[in-house]
Amino acid sequence: MTASGAATVESYLSELPPERRAVVAAVRETIRRHLPAGYEEAMSFGMIGYGVPLSRYPRTYNGQPLAYVALAAQKSHYALYLMDAYQDPARADWLEAAFERAGKKLDMGKSCVRFRHLGDLPLDAIGEFIAGRPVDDFIAHYEAVRAGATGAKPASGENRATGATKEKVAKTAKGAKRTRG
Repeated sequence: MTASGAATVESYLSELPPERRAVVAAVRETIRRHLPAGYEEAMSFGMIGYGVPLSRYPRTYNGQPLAYVALAAQKSHYALYLMDAYQDPARADWLEAAFERAGKKLDMGKSCVRFRHLGDLPLDAIGEFIAGRPVDDFIAHYEAVRAGATGAKPASGENRATGATKEKVAKTAKGAKRTRG
């Protein structure tokens, strides 16, 4: 399954074979248990999404709720999209270290953590990561990134939008199939 046409999360889950449904349901439970107040679950871009509703923050670049986390069963793997890891290099580094501490291999693109089995994820660390950005902080960080860090000059060699050094940008530019850890 790539993108689903399901209108509800329940419909999305019912489309999955039982063994894939069990994996998605377990990760979904972790997300929901740790999700800070203010984010809402809904179908978004053919997957289960968690974001800031338009009623709370309507000024998004695409007119869609501001995406925080998404979860999907893809054709040959599962995908957990962590937008905060994409927007904040320090949070991405924290996630990478959490996988390493748990003895897990991190297969991650810009925001997409790919995994084939539930055991590939350190669910406690995923929950802690998701709990780590309250909605007001996420909005403020999103606005700062979109504004180029509020117009502040980046440090020497640092990217204005992400705060990443040229070395970090080069590391992440290796391709979407980058494997960490």
